[in-house]
Amino acid sequence: MDVKRAIKKTRWASFFCEDLAVREKFTEEGYGSVPRVSIICKEDKGIPAEYQRWMAANFGIEKVFEIDGADHSPMCSSPSELLNIFLDIAQSKM
Repeated sequence: MDVKRAIKKTRWASFFCEDLAVREKFTEEGYGSVPRVSIICKEDKGIPAEYQRWMAANFGIEKVFEIDGADHSPMCSSPSELLNIFLDIAQSKM
């Protein structure tokens, strides 16, 4: 794929607080109606597993999955395990 085609396929997102401050807020009626799951990556060096568990316990997570050996990018370090979790989520009645 050439660079021009790659640039055309890029979706830009903002990580700037000023931009986010003027965006519509998530509502309990919208975002809150979606069941939440968390995938703990036990070998993540950026976000330790203990902190990932704390986030799951404090943010209304309905189901927690854990992947042994997964780092911060489970799609690269544990793709088969991640796929199985996605399939489990998709087939569940959440």
